[in-house]
Amino acid sequence: MVTKDLMNEFINTQFPQSKITVEHVDGESATIRHKITDAELRPGGTVAGPVMFLVADCALYVGILGRIGIVPLAVTTNMNINFLRKPSADRDIIGVCKLIKVGKTLAIGEVSVYSEGLADPVAHAVGTYAIPPKKD
Repeated sequence: MVTKDLMNEFINTQFPQSKITVEHVDGESATIRHKITDAELRPGGTVAGPVMFLVADCALYVGILGRIGIVPLAVTTNMNINFLRKPSADRDIIGVCKLIKVGKTLAIGEVSVYSEGLADPVAHAVGTYAIPPKKD
């Protein structure tokens, strides 16, 4: 099983530019945090949509790797996101992934995106990842 510490080490090594921290991963779900700074804000005092998309995509990636192991070449094949409400500019963005189905070649999950500490999600996404074939 992929632990939170192993996943954070992988993210920090392979994506050193990332502001993502894995807070939970268990093979069925994952929770990540994205530190919000002025760089992620857009006019109007809100977190930019691409940042929320990034959090959704990364949460799904972490959730899937938590199930199948560290497979760096698993890739997004589809992602649909709905932006639900304005996120707080002064709170980190949290992505909570729940896996729906993980097969041999495709994995599907949903992600609720929150402003830290607020009960209602700011976005909701459903995505599919392609899992590369295992080498013999």
